[in-house]
Amino acid sequence: MKKGIIILAAATLGLAACKQEKKGAGGLLYTIHHSAGNEKIKEGDIVKMNFIQKNDKDSVLSSTFDSETPAVFPAQKKMYAGDMNDVLTLFGEGDSATFKVNLDTMAFHSKQPKPEQFKNDKYITFTVKIEKVFKKKAGEADSTFNKRAQEFFQADYKATSEKKKAAEPAKLKAYLDDTKLATKTTASGLHYIIENAGSAEKPALGDTVLIEYTGRVTKKGKDGKYKIFDTSDEKLAKAENEFKAGKPYGPQKMPVGGTIPGFTEALQLIGKGGKIKVIIPSNLGYGEQGAPQVGIMPFSPIAFDLEIKDIIKGKPGAAAPVQMPAPVVKK
Repeated sequence: MKKGIIILAAATLGLAACKQEKKGAGGLLYTIHHSAGNEKIKEGDIVKMNFIQKNDKDSVLSSTFDSETPAVFPAQKKMYAGDMNDVLTLFGEGDSATFKVNLDTMAFHSKQPKPEQFKNDKYITFTVKIEKVFKKKAGEADSTFNKRAQEFFQADYKATSEKKKAAEPAKLKAYLDDTKLATKTTASGLHYIIENAGSAEKPALGDTVLIEYTGRVTKKGKDGKYKIFDTSDEKLAKAENEFKAGKPYGPQKMPVGGTIPGFTEALQLIGKGGKIKVIIPSNLGYGEQGAPQVGIMPFSPIAFDLEIKDIIKGKPGAAAPVQMPAPVVKK
Protein backbone atom coordinates (compact mmCIF):
# COMPACT_ATOMS: atom_id res chain seq x y z
CA MET A 1 0.00 0.00 0.00
CA LYS A 2 2.76 2.42 0.95
CA LYS A 3 4.63 1.61 -2.26
CA GLY A 4 1.51 2.48 -4.30
CA ILE A 5 1.17 5.78 -2.47
CA ILE A 6 4.82 6.63 -3.13
CA ILE A 7 4.45 5.85 -6.85
CA LEU A 8 1.26 7.93 -7.07
CA ALA A 9 2.89 10.82 -5.24
CA ALA A 10 5.91 10.71 -7.55
CA ALA A 11 3.66 10.71 -10.61
CA THR A 12 1.68 13.66 -9.25
CA LEU A 13 4.86 15.64 -8.57
CA GLY A 14 6.12 14.84 -12.07
CA LEU A 15 2.86 16.07 -13.62
CA ALA A 16 2.93 19.27 -11.58
CA ALA A 17 6.54 19.95 -12.55
CA CYS A 18 5.65 19.44 -16.21
CA LYS A 19 2.93 22.10 -15.99
CA GLN A 20 4.99 24.74 -14.17
CA GLU A 21 6.01 27.85 -16.13
CA LYS A 22 9.73 27.84 -16.81
CA LYS A 23 12.18 30.48 -17.94
CA GLY A 24 14.28 30.19 -21.07
CA ALA A 25 16.91 32.29 -22.82
CA GLY A 26 16.04 35.74 -24.11
CA GLY A 27 13.17 36.27 -21.66
CA LEU A 28 11.28 33.24 -22.97
CA LEU A 29 8.60 31.75 -20.71
CA TYR A 30 7.09 28.34 -21.39
CA THR A 31 4.82 25.70 -19.88
CA ILE A 32 4.66 22.13 -21.18
CA HIS A 33 1.10 20.88 -20.64
CA HIS A 34 1.72 17.41 -22.05
CA SER A 35 4.89 15.62 -23.11
CA ALA A 36 4.52 12.57 -25.34
CA GLY A 37 8.17 11.69 -24.80
CA ASN A 38 9.12 11.76 -28.48
CA GLU A 39 12.33 13.06 -30.05
CA LYS A 40 12.48 16.84 -30.00
CA ILE A 41 12.19 19.06 -33.06
CA LYS A 42 15.45 19.99 -34.73
CA GLU A 43 16.42 22.19 -37.66
CA GLY A 44 15.23 20.73 -40.97
CA ASP A 45 12.28 18.78 -39.58
CA ILE A 46 8.88 19.47 -41.14
CA VAL A 47 6.38 20.40 -38.45
CA LYS A 48 2.58 20.28 -38.48
CA MET A 49 1.30 22.43 -35.63
CA ASN A 50 -1.97 23.85 -34.35
CA PHE A 51 -1.75 27.06 -32.36
CA ILE A 52 -3.61 29.91 -30.70
CA GLN A 53 -1.90 33.30 -30.79
CA LYS A 54 -2.70 35.91 -28.12
CA ASN A 55 -1.53 39.29 -26.88
CA ASP A 56 -1.01 40.41 -23.27
CA LYS A 57 -4.72 41.24 -22.95
CA ASP A 58 -5.46 37.55 -23.64
CA SER A 59 -7.18 38.51 -26.89
CA VAL A 60 -7.07 35.77 -29.52
CA LEU A 61 -5.36 37.12 -32.65
CA SER A 62 -5.45 33.90 -34.65
CA SER A 63 -6.24 30.25 -34.12
CA THR A 64 -5.63 27.31 -36.43
CA PHE A 65 -7.90 25.27 -34.16
CA ASP A 66 -10.78 27.56 -35.18
CA SER A 67 -9.78 27.78 -38.83
CA GLU A 68 -9.17 24.01 -38.96
CA THR A 69 -5.99 24.66 -40.95
CA PRO A 70 -2.86 23.64 -39.00
CA ALA A 71 0.41 25.25 -40.01
CA VAL A 72 2.97 23.07 -41.84
CA PHE A 73 6.50 24.46 -42.02
CA PRO A 74 10.20 23.51 -41.88
CA ALA A 75 11.97 24.09 -38.58
CA GLN A 76 14.54 26.84 -39.19
CA LYS A 77 17.86 27.72 -37.59
CA LYS A 78 17.39 30.07 -34.63
CA MET A 79 18.35 33.73 -35.09
CA TYR A 80 18.89 34.23 -31.36
CA ALA A 81 18.39 32.31 -28.11
CA GLY A 82 14.72 32.41 -27.12
CA ASP A 83 13.25 33.10 -30.57
CA MET A 84 10.38 31.19 -32.21
CA ASN A 85 12.69 28.64 -33.80
CA ASP A 86 14.62 28.09 -30.59
CA VAL A 87 11.51 27.37 -28.50
CA LEU A 88 10.31 24.70 -30.91
CA THR A 89 13.36 22.57 -30.05
CA LEU A 90 11.83 22.09 -26.59
CA PHE A 91 8.94 20.06 -28.02
CA GLY A 92 8.33 16.82 -29.87
CA GLU A 93 5.46 15.19 -31.73
CA GLY A 94 2.35 14.92 -29.56
CA ASP A 95 3.44 17.64 -27.11
CA SER A 96 1.24 20.57 -26.11
CA ALA A 97 2.58 23.74 -24.54
CA THR A 98 2.20 27.46 -24.02
CA PHE A 99 5.14 29.79 -24.61
CA LYS A 100 5.67 33.54 -24.47
CA VAL A 101 8.22 35.16 -26.75
CA ASN A 102 9.67 38.38 -25.32
CA LEU A 103 8.94 41.16 -27.81
CA ASP A 104 11.64 43.49 -26.44
CA THR A 105 14.25 40.77 -27.06
CA MET A 106 12.84 40.22 -30.54
CA ALA A 107 13.03 43.95 -31.31
CA PHE A 108 16.61 44.15 -30.02
CA HIS A 109 17.90 41.27 -32.16
CA SER A 110 15.90 42.10 -35.29
CA LYS A 111 16.78 45.83 -35.07
CA GLN A 112 13.10 46.48 -35.84
CA PRO A 113 10.46 48.12 -33.63
CA LYS A 114 7.67 46.02 -32.19
CA PRO A 115 4.81 45.37 -34.62
CA GLU A 116 2.11 48.05 -34.25
CA GLN A 117 -0.44 45.57 -32.89
CA PHE A 118 1.99 44.61 -30.09
CA LYS A 119 3.44 48.03 -29.27
CA ASN A 120 1.98 47.98 -25.74
CA ASP A 121 2.67 44.28 -25.11
CA LYS A 122 5.66 42.58 -23.53
CA TYR A 123 4.97 39.12 -24.96
CA ILE A 124 3.38 37.34 -27.87
CA THR A 125 1.83 34.16 -26.52
CA PHE A 126 1.28 30.85 -28.31
CA THR A 127 -0.56 27.77 -27.10
CA VAL A 128 0.49 24.94 -29.41
CA LYS A 129 -0.13 21.28 -30.17
CA ILE A 130 2.60 19.55 -32.17
CA GLU A 131 0.59 17.28 -34.45
CA LYS A 132 3.42 15.80 -36.51
CA VAL A 133 7.21 16.04 -36.80
CA PHE A 134 8.44 14.62 -40.10
CA LYS A 135 12.11 13.72 -39.76
CA LYS A 136 14.88 13.02 -42.19
CA LYS A 137 16.29 9.51 -42.19
CA ALA A 138 19.98 8.95 -41.52
CA GLY A 139 21.97 9.47 -44.72
CA GLU A 140 18.87 10.46 -46.70
CA ALA A 141 19.44 12.89 -49.58
CA ASP A 142 17.65 16.23 -49.33
CA SER A 143 15.76 15.59 -52.57
CA THR A 144 14.50 12.22 -51.32
CA PHE A 145 13.48 13.68 -47.96
CA ASN A 146 11.64 16.60 -49.58
CA LYS A 147 9.81 14.25 -51.98
CA ARG A 148 8.83 11.94 -49.12
CA ALA A 149 7.62 14.88 -47.01
CA GLN A 150 5.60 16.31 -49.90
CA GLU A 151 3.91 12.98 -50.53
CA PHE A 152 3.15 12.49 -46.83
CA PHE A 153 1.59 15.92 -46.27
CA GLN A 154 -0.36 15.81 -49.53
CA ALA A 155 -1.88 12.48 -48.46
CA ASP A 156 -2.48 13.88 -44.97
CA TYR A 157 -4.26 16.94 -46.41
CA LYS A 158 -6.40 14.76 -48.68
CA ALA A 159 -7.43 12.46 -45.83
CA THR A 160 -8.28 15.42 -43.60
CA SER A 161 -10.29 17.07 -46.39
CA GLU A 162 -12.28 13.88 -46.95
CA LYS A 163 -13.16 13.75 -43.25
CA LYS A 164 -14.32 17.38 -43.30
CA LYS A 165 -16.35 16.77 -46.44
CA ALA A 166 -18.04 13.73 -44.94
CA ALA A 167 -18.88 15.72 -41.80
CA GLU A 168 -20.67 18.57 -43.63
CA PRO A 169 -24.19 17.03 -43.81
CA ALA A 170 -24.16 16.62 -40.03
CA LYS A 171 -23.06 20.26 -39.62
CA LEU A 172 -25.94 21.47 -41.79
CA LYS A 173 -28.48 19.28 -39.98
CA ALA A 174 -27.24 20.47 -36.57
CA TYR A 175 -27.68 24.10 -37.65
CA LEU A 176 -31.19 23.52 -39.01
CA ASP A 177 -32.20 21.61 -35.88
CA ASP A 178 -30.78 24.26 -33.56
CA THR A 179 -32.37 27.19 -35.40
CA LYS A 180 -35.61 25.25 -36.03
CA LEU A 181 -35.70 26.44 -39.63
CA ALA A 182 -38.20 24.61 -41.85
CA THR A 183 -36.46 25.15 -45.17
CA LYS A 184 -37.24 24.09 -48.71
CA THR A 185 -34.39 22.75 -50.86
CA THR A 186 -33.59 23.46 -54.51
CA ALA A 187 -32.25 20.82 -56.90
CA SER A 188 -28.72 22.14 -56.30
CA GLY A 189 -28.99 21.66 -52.53
CA LEU A 190 -29.64 25.29 -51.50
CA HIS A 191 -31.82 25.51 -48.38
CA TYR A 192 -34.15 28.52 -48.28
CA ILE A 193 -37.15 30.21 -46.69
CA ILE A 194 -38.84 32.99 -48.66
CA GLU A 195 -40.07 35.52 -46.10
CA ASN A 196 -41.36 37.95 -48.73
CA ALA A 197 -41.53 37.04 -52.43
CA GLY A 198 -41.31 40.66 -53.59
CA SER A 199 -42.21 41.71 -57.11
CA ALA A 200 -43.11 39.23 -59.85
CA GLU A 201 -40.05 40.23 -61.86
CA LYS A 202 -36.91 38.54 -60.54
CA PRO A 203 -33.28 39.38 -61.25
CA ALA A 204 -31.47 37.46 -63.96
CA LEU A 205 -27.82 36.86 -64.79
CA GLY A 206 -26.31 40.13 -65.98
CA ASP A 207 -28.60 42.27 -63.84
CA THR A 208 -27.38 44.26 -60.83
CA VAL A 209 -29.22 44.19 -57.52
CA LEU A 210 -29.23 46.64 -54.64
CA ILE A 211 -29.35 44.51 -51.52
CA GLU A 212 -29.14 44.41 -47.75
CA TYR A 213 -27.50 41.24 -46.43
CA THR A 214 -26.08 39.52 -43.38
CA GLY A 215 -23.90 36.41 -43.59
CA ARG A 216 -23.23 34.12 -40.63
CA VAL A 217 -21.19 31.00 -40.04
CA THR A 218 -23.17 27.92 -39.01
CA LYS A 219 -20.90 26.83 -36.17
CA LYS A 220 -21.56 28.38 -32.78
CA GLY A 221 -18.81 30.37 -31.15
CA LYS A 222 -17.80 30.13 -27.51
CA ASP A 223 -20.54 32.67 -26.72
CA GLY A 224 -23.17 30.30 -28.10
CA LYS A 225 -23.94 32.57 -31.07
CA TYR A 226 -23.54 32.24 -34.82
CA LYS A 227 -20.92 34.82 -35.74
CA ILE A 228 -21.48 37.39 -38.50
CA PHE A 229 -18.72 37.26 -41.12
CA ASP A 230 -20.16 40.05 -43.29
CA THR A 231 -23.13 42.41 -43.20
CA SER A 232 -24.43 45.60 -44.81
CA ASP A 233 -26.29 46.49 -41.58
CA GLU A 234 -24.17 48.97 -39.63
CA LYS A 235 -26.39 48.89 -36.55
CA LEU A 236 -26.24 45.08 -36.40
CA ALA A 237 -22.47 45.09 -36.97
CA LYS A 238 -22.01 47.42 -34.00
CA ALA A 239 -24.42 45.46 -31.81
CA GLU A 240 -22.49 42.23 -32.43
CA ASN A 241 -19.04 43.82 -32.21
CA GLU A 242 -18.31 43.23 -35.89
CA PHE A 243 -18.18 46.87 -37.01
CA LYS A 244 -15.30 47.68 -39.35
CA ALA A 245 -14.27 51.29 -39.77
CA GLY A 246 -13.99 52.31 -43.41
CA LYS A 247 -16.29 49.55 -44.64
CA PRO A 248 -19.32 50.86 -46.60
CA TYR A 249 -22.64 49.98 -44.94
CA GLY A 250 -26.19 50.24 -46.20
CA PRO A 251 -27.62 48.75 -49.42
CA GLN A 252 -24.91 47.43 -51.73
CA LYS A 253 -24.86 46.93 -55.50
CA MET A 254 -23.92 43.43 -56.63
CA PRO A 255 -23.92 41.85 -60.09
CA VAL A 256 -26.12 38.78 -60.34
CA GLY A 257 -23.69 35.98 -61.18
CA GLY A 258 -20.65 37.75 -59.76
CA THR A 259 -20.69 36.05 -56.37
CA ILE A 260 -20.62 32.48 -55.07
CA PRO A 261 -23.13 30.16 -56.84
CA GLY A 262 -25.46 29.77 -53.85
CA PHE A 263 -25.72 33.53 -53.42
CA THR A 264 -26.52 33.97 -57.11
CA GLU A 265 -29.21 31.28 -56.96
CA ALA A 266 -30.77 32.84 -53.84
CA LEU A 267 -31.06 36.25 -55.49
CA GLN A 268 -33.03 34.77 -58.38
CA LEU A 269 -35.68 33.28 -56.07
CA ILE A 270 -37.17 36.66 -55.05
CA GLY A 271 -38.07 39.98 -56.66
CA LYS A 272 -37.72 43.64 -55.69
CA GLY A 273 -38.75 44.07 -52.05
CA GLY A 274 -38.26 40.36 -51.45
CA LYS A 275 -36.61 38.82 -48.40
CA ILE A 276 -35.07 35.36 -48.20
CA LYS A 277 -33.14 33.31 -45.67
CA VAL A 278 -30.71 30.79 -47.19
CA ILE A 279 -28.27 28.16 -46.01
CA ILE A 280 -25.60 27.60 -48.64
CA PRO A 281 -23.71 24.28 -48.62
CA SER A 282 -20.00 24.47 -49.33
CA ASN A 283 -20.30 23.12 -52.89
CA LEU A 284 -22.31 26.29 -53.66
CA GLY A 285 -20.11 28.45 -51.45
CA TYR A 286 -16.43 28.33 -50.53
CA GLY A 287 -15.80 24.61 -50.96
CA GLU A 288 -12.77 22.79 -49.61
CA GLN A 289 -10.73 25.98 -49.13
CA GLY A 290 -13.30 27.96 -47.16
CA ALA A 291 -12.55 31.58 -46.40
CA PRO A 292 -10.72 31.35 -43.05
CA GLN A 293 -9.89 35.07 -43.11
CA VAL A 294 -13.57 35.80 -42.44
CA GLY A 295 -14.25 32.71 -40.33
CA ILE A 296 -15.65 30.35 -43.01
CA MET A 297 -14.12 26.92 -42.53
CA PRO A 298 -13.50 24.34 -45.30
CA PHE A 299 -16.57 22.25 -46.21
CA SER A 300 -18.84 24.41 -44.07
CA PRO A 301 -22.32 25.70 -44.91
CA ILE A 302 -23.02 29.41 -44.40
CA ALA A 303 -26.27 31.30 -43.77
CA PHE A 304 -27.53 34.56 -45.30
CA ASP A 305 -30.45 36.90 -44.76
CA LEU A 306 -31.03 38.82 -48.02
CA GLU A 307 -33.34 41.63 -49.06
CA ILE A 308 -33.50 43.04 -52.59
CA LYS A 309 -34.07 46.78 -52.55
CA ASP A 310 -33.90 47.29 -56.31
CA ILE A 311 -33.16 45.50 -59.58
CA ILE A 312 -31.14 47.26 -62.26
CA LYS A 313 -31.61 45.42 -65.54
CA GLY A 314 -28.53 44.53 -67.54
CA LYS A 315 -27.97 45.62 -71.11
CA PRO A 316 -29.33 43.16 -73.71
CA GLY A 317 -26.58 40.92 -75.05
CA ALA A 318 -24.15 41.81 -72.26
CA ALA A 319 -22.03 38.88 -71.05
CA ALA A 320 -22.95 37.53 -67.62
CA PRO A 321 -20.29 38.12 -64.97
CA VAL A 322 -18.01 35.24 -64.02
CA GLN A 323 -18.85 33.69 -60.64
CA MET A 324 -16.05 34.21 -58.18
CA PRO A 325 -15.29 32.01 -55.14
CA ALA A 326 -14.44 35.06 -53.02
CA PRO A 327 -16.11 36.74 -50.04
CA VAL A 328 -19.33 38.43 -51.06
CA VAL A 329 -17.93 41.79 -50.03
CA LYS A 330 -14.21 42.34 -49.99
CA LYS A 331 -12.73 43.15 -46.61
